[in-house]
Amino acid sequence: MTHTAKPGGPGGSSPQNGYVKVCALDDVPADGALAVEVDDTPVAIARSGEDVYALNDICSHAEVSLSEGEIYDGTIECWLHGSCFDLRTGKPTNPPATQPVATYKVKVEDGDVYVSLASDD
Repeated sequence: MTHTAKPGGPGGSSPQNGYVKVCALDDVPADGALAVEVDDTPVAIARSGEDVYALNDICSHAEVSLSEGEIYDGTIECWLHGSCFDLRTGKPTNPPATQPVATYKVKVEDGDVYVSLASDD
């Protein structure tokens, strides 16, 4: 199931400095990922140890959901062909993927996860 968050829309919350509440931290499995949607953009919320990351949920090689893959050593693995992506940068760490996936700003406040799709530019 994909959680949907749209600023000011049903199931979403008003943006706070560009951040939108997407889920509770407890919704994201330890060393796992959760599929959410922000403004029609598929986002994987991933936990690795104590850290939380947000990246585009679509593999740049096979166009399948990354949130269904395994998390280990700071990467998320595409379940279809085994490409891994660095959770911090979105860059592939092994083939067959050669293109990175987008990463997004994420913060955790009061047990809730917030994501901003805005670029740092």
